[in-house]
Amino acid sequence: MTSLPRLAVFDVDGTLIDSQHNIVAAMGLAFRAQGLEEMTATAVRRIIGLSLVEAVARLRPDLPSSRHEAIAQSYKDAFFTLRSRPDHTEPLFPGAAEALALLEADNWLLGIATGKSRRGLLSMIERHGLQGRFVTLQTADGNPGKPHPAMVLQAMSEAGVEAENTVMIGDTSFDMQMARAARARAAGVVWGYHPPGDLLEAGAETMIEDFKGLPVALNALLERR
Repeated sequence: MTSLPRLAVFDVDGTLIDSQHNIVAAMGLAFRAQGLEEMTATAVRRIIGLSLVEAVARLRPDLPSSRHEAIAQSYKDAFFTLRSRPDHTEPLFPGAAEALALLEADNWLLGIATGKSRRGLLSMIERHGLQGRFVTLQTADGNPGKPHPAMVLQAMSEAGVEAENTVMIGDTSFDMQMARAARARAAGVVWGYHPPGDLLEAGAETMIEDFKGLPVALNALLERR
């Protein structure tokens, strides 16, 4: 095993946490607030991971950019309202916290690359007691959205890790495309919001069945040069 530093960069929605019910609900509220028909849950799941305005634009490419921005703002308002409710929940997927701890114990550096806002990301980290665990936090607030490689490139720069020793872990084709564009390694997970076949087509080098197997799978991937 290489003695060089290794970096595991995680997507959030659909990879670390199960948030699709809140995203679908918030998008429905946003479209209704703008006097538009709601999109189907299937359509919304397909755009999870993109930056917000880009996600809205893919859902309704027939609308002008000004409407995309208005819907995005309504989404932010709706999501803030949902997050404030006492019954709000976005659970970690089973085994996620344990896998992060195992990677840390194995001297992996951990990072995040997400389409969430920084405020939303920090709220998630605090809610699940993950403060101090990640050495780099990349969001859509300060970077081009996925699949642009900027978030992974910035994560590698901040962590001081080369692309060949960096793995992007995600559940969407956007994550895999971003990893490959940054020349990092790409690991897909089967429990998220895009079908495994889409991830493999987008460049996933391995598919991870559950968090229990993630540490071994990442080490095995870096051993494949």
